Amino acid sequence: MKKVITGKDIVRQLRADLIGKDSYRGVTLTYTWLANQFGHFSLGFIPTFVGFLILKKYVTEEQAALYAAGAVSLFWLAFETFNFLGPLLSRKSRSAYVFQPAWGNIAFDTITDLIYFWSGALMASILCAYTTMALVMLLILTVMVLYPAYYWYLTKMYLQTPSYPFQFRLSQWSTEHIPDQQIALIRRFLDNRDQGMHLFLFGPKRSGKTSLSVGIATELSIRHHTAVYTSAMKLYCMFFEHDDDTAADVLWTWRKASILVIDDINPGSPIKNDLITPEQFLSFVDTFSTNDINRTVLRQTNVIWVLGDDDVSRKLSERWQDMLLSIGVEKEKLLSLNLQLYSQPAPKAEYDLHMQS
Repeated sequence: MKKVITGKDIVRQLRADLIGKDSYRGVTLTYTWLANQFGHFSLGFIPTFVGFLILKKYVTEEQAALYAAGAVSLFWLAFETFNFLGPLLSRKSRSAYVFQPAWGNIAFDTITDLIYFWSGALMASILCAYTTMALVMLLILTVMVLYPAYYWYLTKMYLQTPSYPFQFRLSQWSTEHIPDQQIALIRRFLDNRDQGMHLFLFGPKRSGKTSLSVGIATELSIRHHTAVYTSAMKLYCMFFEHDDDTAADVLWTWRKASILVIDDINPGSPIKNDLITPEQFLSFVDTFSTNDINRTVLRQTNVIWVLGDDDVSRKLSERWQDMLLSIGVEKEKLLSLNLQLYSQPAPKAEYDLHMQS
């Protein structure tokens, strides 16, 4: 049974983020999100307080508090609107993407930020000079922020558990002249609602196969799919582990994940020889002597296989697909993409901040 994050898991993570010192334990994505929202709140609170001190010399304190909060709120509304609509309305910016950003997801993130900006401004207004209007508006925003706070904190948990090597959205992946049918193939994997879909990514060093695999898996994590990122060498050891061997702070094992990214199975060019063949990989799968649980999990999990060059003379793609067919994977669920002919990808930066927020 595939794992999902429960309310108990959220409470445990929240306790870990709020209690203790990050100087010795590291910083999680959930902790970073909490700190980021506190920063948004402060960017509404502090300017409002400063504005109140200036305006109260010219108007009543109640008016000064409301005017300052209103001006700060309008400023952040204009700023975030420009920040969001600029790239969205720019034809040049939109045409540069191989995969369009998830605009709805980014819009939701923008609205969440604005609620925290406005809440900070209204809180400062109430503390400077109480007004019923400011209190009512703050209570409304407090109710409005409950679901976004839950959604984003939960999403960060889905993003941090897989242990991706870097933060990377699919829209940041870029290459030249990739055929439309290859883009459609990746979208087919992304939008697949069944389990057991397998995507092979072939390519030499610096072809972008790892970035592409992380980008695909990240989008699925944002959709609240449980994912695990691992290298092939680590996975070989995991084949021998029981699920109850997992540390308590790990939410799910590779067997409980719905998305598995297996990176560095083979290095690819300039190293010509394959370090691991499909036959050798299957032998590791079968060394778990209790039963065929490893075969069953691989058959029922969506897997991204990051391999080296697809050597046509050795029929590597065909051999890896034959290995999966031998354990019961359906042929129509096998997808293969060769990045060898495409140029090196270059990340885009327009929406990097939304990945962090």
